[in-house]
Amino acid sequence: MIRVATAMVVAAAGVALFIALDLPLPWLLGPIFACLVAALAGVPMGGIKLLNDSMRTILGVAVGATLTPAVLGSFPSMWPTLLMVPIMVACIGLIGVPFFQRLCGYDFPTAYYAAMPGGLQDMILFGEEAGANVRTLSLIHATRVLVIVVALPFLLKGIWQADLSQPPGQPASAIPIAELAIMAACALIGWRGAKWVGLFGASILGPLILTAIVTLADGLHYRPPAEAIWAAQFFIGMSIGTKYAGITMDEVRRDLAAGAGFCLILMVLTLMAVEAIYTLDLAPGMEALLAFAPGGQAELTVLALIVGADMAFVVAHHVLRIFVVILGAPIVARLFRDDASQR
Repeated sequence: MIRVATAMVVAAAGVALFIALDLPLPWLLGPIFACLVAALAGVPMGGIKLLNDSMRTILGVAVGATLTPAVLGSFPSMWPTLLMVPIMVACIGLIGVPFFQRLCGYDFPTAYYAAMPGGLQDMILFGEEAGANVRTLSLIHATRVLVIVVALPFLLKGIWQADLSQPPGQPASAIPIAELAIMAACALIGWRGAKWVGLFGASILGPLILTAIVTLADGLHYRPPAEAIWAAQFFIGMSIGTKYAGITMDEVRRDLAAGAGFCLILMVLTLMAVEAIYTLDLAPGMEALLAFAPGGQAELTVLALIVGADMAFVVAHHVLRIFVVILGAPIVARLFRDDASQR
């Protein structure tokens, strides 16, 4: 608990510093930077997984509350860009695996699961079963999420002049108590129900699905209040930063450098995809960037909420990416291993 309390104090100091300096997204980027610096300085920190997951349910409810009949009617028009998601995943793997294996010197299981743009927990689980270095996977995926989450706000502001200072919702005092109670019920029941059936990303997708059903049935008319979204940002940012706790200088030179180099590759591939989508007039550039940036689902959802992007478009593409990686990664990895053993 001392480690958790230390992380919260450090994260709160990061928020205060970002607000004082008028920097973008203080409730998300402040905790990330403060906890990262503290971790690199050797400060012992930790988090509570149950609390972090509960914060993600807020984002699921926020997205589900936007899925009105009109929004759902727009889904069929997304198929051209949805078809690009598996192609994007394949390109990342074809470039990322040789990068980690030949340039960075990792064994195949570690290189393969380090390159896959899936969820942190899923890639660590699959990688551990395949004999990969779990600590290396954790650091590389944490770096992928961190770099992309930090870079995107500056791209959004610099290219599209996105307003990152607007509140992510109405204040809690402006929302009826009955609606707040419905949101809380959707968050808890959706999360636990999705976890019970084994749905990936249960803490986000479960509340999202249940909230969408309630919204379509005209049972919910508000999104979660701004205070709840800020709390979710705070704990998500703290979670990213504290993943570096206990890191050594050897890991900084090896794993962080490898992760940062891979992030440059990911950003180039993402910008190429966005340029193609924008040129073909398949989607607005900002939505394309948020949909195809291979960061964490929760972190990209936060950014989409703040800038007022098309939530359905962004979330649909991230869900498909995670789905493709979770189903395809173990199968492809097994094929590669079988092929190598035959040689």
